[in-house]
Amino acid sequence: VQLVESGGGLVQPGGSLRLSCAASGFTFSSYYMSWVRQAPGKGLEWVSGINSGGLTTYYADSVKGRFTISRDNAKNTLYLQMNSLKPEDTALYYCARGGRSYYDYWGQGTQVTVAS
Repeated sequence: VQLVESGGGLVQPGGSLRLSCAASGFTFSSYYMSWVRQAPGKGLEWVSGINSGGLTTYYADSVKGRFTISRDNAKNTLYLQMNSLKPEDTALYYCARGGRSYYDYWGQGTQVTVAS
């Protein structure tokens, strides 16, 4: 199993970023997938999840209305569109195989920094 995140960077408050996660080594279309993040000095926070077919999505209250999770099963890729970014969204973002409370694989992470 390999999960490779990309798309992070430095953005001003109010800006947008789109994260991608390329999955390989398993049947991507069969698994629920999530994005989780870890802010400096804090624990892991589940951010968003999407079912295997991509029709059902879930969000943490902290990002609801600003972030959109999606997937392209033909490309084995998971996405996170992040709009109206806030400084408190600064974190290392991980793509994870699994749901809100359990994930068995995750990538190396991509850093998102929101600052002026």
